[in-house]
Amino acid sequence: MTPNEFLKTLFDAAVAAADPMRVVPPNLPAPPKGRTVVIAAGKAAAAMARAVEDNWRGPVSGIAVTRYGHGAPCDFIDVVEAGHPMPDAAGQNASARACELVAGLTEDDLALFLISGGGSALLNAPATGVTLQDKQSVTRALLVGGAPISDINCVRKHLSAVKGGRLAALAAPARVATLIISDVPGDDPATVASGPSIADPTTLEDARAVLDKFHIKPPAAVAVLLNRPECETPKSLPGSDTRIIVTARDALDAAAAMARAAGIDVIDLGDDLEGEARDLARQHGETARGHAPALLLSGGEVTVTLGESGGKGGPNAEYALALAIALDGCADIHAIACDTDGIDGDGDAAGALISPQTLTRAAAAGMDPRAMLDRHDSYGFFNKLGDHVITGPTRTNVNDFRAVLIGTGGSNKIDL
Repeated sequence: MTPNEFLKTLFDAAVAAADPMRVVPPNLPAPPKGRTVVIAAGKAAAAMARAVEDNWRGPVSGIAVTRYGHGAPCDFIDVVEAGHPMPDAAGQNASARACELVAGLTEDDLALFLISGGGSALLNAPATGVTLQDKQSVTRALLVGGAPISDINCVRKHLSAVKGGRLAALAAPARVATLIISDVPGDDPATVASGPSIADPTTLEDARAVLDKFHIKPPAAVAVLLNRPECETPKSLPGSDTRIIVTARDALDAAAAMARAAGIDVIDLGDDLEGEARDLARQHGETARGHAPALLLSGGEVTVTLGESGGKGGPNAEYALALAIALDGCADIHAIACDTDGIDGDGDAAGALISPQTLTRAAAAGMDPRAMLDRHDSYGFFNKLGDHVITGPTRTNVNDFRAVLIGTGGSNKIDL
């Protein structure tokens, strides 16, 4: 197969390692004496709910809220699609339903939370005194400012009636179990989807500091709430069972095993890389130029600071465009950068591929790569070249996947 075909195969292996049908069943808790209510939130929510239904002993009910287009059919758990990354009314209504479902549970019952990346926006119930529009305004400002997901979620928790452990607190005295597909660098369970069933280590003071760091003046209601001590999130939830069932590390390990089976040396740059997509691409370009034939693998979550330029294209495509510019046609280096959820930013692509011919082909097509990078138009760049990776929603989410293939042994083919 060609280098680009091989890179796509590595990405497929990474996604398969995080398939809810694979990772949920062996981690299910023991059924309760009473009822089982499932609350699922995130881009993997519907697939996780389906995995529970297919493997649960006894009756089950509940709700799964996921991003538009990421649904999957369930028989007993209601599936709701809602807005991401901007929260909307559909997510707000689903959150209200989730609160109703866990309220009134007894000590004989089980509240089973299925949490994955994206749940922060999808499971949204504004705290008393704050409107959905207030939350949208703050979230939009943080996204435009290039805030990392940990900072965004810190603020979201403190503006929510369900995040930061508040939803699990509503389920008391029921037993609470949480299965998590992690999309956050460091795999902190309290950070994934803003931890609706996990005690929150962040504080109101932390949330205020995030807004100050990004020079955001919040709506008046938000400012008032963040200064009210009684609005602090729960700091402990006794009796909860929390399991992270798959991470970016598992996805990278699956890709690495496939590469090694093909006789390729693997250099693991880490599963928790953060920062500006273009800055990381420049670093990886320098690293790639200095290595003998090998595969550079990395995960994590990079960001794009849009500022006033707008643009279309997610952080993976921006990374790929910046890497192509950094490599400047360097011979025999190919790369892929994709989001494991199948959607990079707000487009329809998971990410993009580059090769030594990328800039030459772009010039022939009349494009200026550096100008397009400056205006964050990575989507337009790769769309015109036909070098997007299109998977559709994968219904899982372990963050970004990046692979840089240096050298193919003098051949344009790789044997598996």
